Amino acid sequence: MKKIVIAISFLFSFVEIFAQAKQDALVLYHNRKYRESILVCEEELKENPNRVESYVVMCWSLVKNKQYAEAEQRANEGLVISPYDLRLIEILGEAKYYLGKNQAAMEQFQKYVANAPESGARVGSAYYFMGEIFIKQARYQHADIALSSAVKKEPLLDTWWTRLGYAREMAGNYIEAVNAYDEALRLNSSSYEATRGRERVNAKLQ
Repeated sequence: MKKIVIAISFLFSFVEIFAQAKQDALVLYHNRKYRESILVCEEELKENPNRVESYVVMCWSLVKNKQYAEAEQRANEGLVISPYDLRLIEILGEAKYYLGKNQAAMEQFQKYVANAPESGARVGSAYYFMGEIFIKQARYQHADIALSSAVKKEPLLDTWWTRLGYAREMAGNYIEAVNAYDEALRLNSSSYEATRGRERVNAKLQ
């Protein structure tokens, strides 16, 4: 009888540990252990192919791990199960962006910001990527609008302010460009790109 009790206790302990391990994917992601997070998600999907949360965390980890083609594939698979999941829509946009599929990426980002709540965790990132795409397309006024929205959501990222300064500089809005570069330098006084951008714009204003 004692052996049976011990065996049952061991079984329950194993099940508890296994259940905890299955929940570790997001923790691993936040700890920047992207490959480990991906592996946990893969195991979860083997058990339950319709587990949307596993697709979301896996795609976040795949993008961080620079496995963009796989992230695109997995996001599409997840969207078959949950077509309106905004997290998958946004991360699919990121995957496509890094694969150079700018127009397809833009469509995903626009869909995301049109439907996400104002407090959406990745709204700022979506606007930032939209701004970068507009810069690549030499649509600098559009880039200004998108990047202005990005820094409004996340005002402490000096690199975003620098890119906003660049978009305004290229659009010929020099005074506003100086303001953006100044904010970037306030956040990071050693930013080479912001320093050079401010010097260029000041030269044009003289």
